[in-house]
Amino acid sequence: MGQILHDFIIEKHVKSALAEDIGFGDITTDFLAEETDFLSGSLNSRSDGVLCGCSVFEKVFKVLCNKIEIKFHFKDGDLIKSDDKIADISGPARFLLTGERTALNYLQRMSGIATETKKYQDAICDYSAKIVDTRKTTPNFRIFEKYSVKTGGGLLHRFNLSDCAMIKDNHIQLAGSISNAVVKLRKNLSHAHKIEVECDTLAQVQEALDCGVDIIMLDNMSLNEIKQACTLINKRAIVEASGNVSLETVKEIAATGVDIISSSAIVAKAPTLDLALDV
Repeated sequence: MGQILHDFIIEKHVKSALAEDIGFGDITTDFLAEETDFLSGSLNSRSDGVLCGCSVFEKVFKVLCNKIEIKFHFKDGDLIKSDDKIADISGPARFLLTGERTALNYLQRMSGIATETKKYQDAICDYSAKIVDTRKTTPNFRIFEKYSVKTGGGLLHRFNLSDCAMIKDNHIQLAGSISNAVVKLRKNLSHAHKIEVECDTLAQVQEALDCGVDIIMLDNMSLNEIKQACTLINKRAIVEASGNVSLETVKEIAATGVDIISSSAIVAKAPTLDLALDV
């Protein structure tokens, strides 16, 4: 799963998810399935998209029973089409049926995010700008969502509040000004941390530039304002555009010359990919 989603993280999360879903027992399957009942089937796609979360899907079943066998025909990041057989699966019926929904929940959600991210990144492929996520994620599911964004071809914003100092509008109100906020942060931050400032106006952009910050976010600015800001910044800071980003607007935003386009939509508004486990 690369350097983001390690096996011990997956296993801990999967065990919690199974505990939530199974409760005190799968009272349907437990009373219907015999110890000797065995099922085989396939994981199939019912829509086109980007596959993501294979190892998480497999971990659900392995936690329940190490006798379950799964053979994948695709890997994370692969493009899949409707009616593709993604994997063959076989094992004790009791555990296949008990783990089915939890395993699919992970795979469908993660594949949906990867698919949505690819749509956005493909839309701006003619420009140097990159699509990135935000912290508007599902509580306790962020690392899976960020892994999905990366699998779909996007880049990642900060993982949490300790990654980067981001001065937003409420922070500016608290400190009195961008300048005051930057001075106070620099007295306390590690040399390894960058400072980003969220700017609503060109005057704020100039103030942030005068402070020598690393990243300037242009928040909910018009296309004309974004162009002016890019000219003003002139490569002296990383330029991030945010707000009102959609598939319909992302290409126009990329054309202004920004470096980064951040959008919560690639996670928050991503539909799940239609996948099914047929046994």
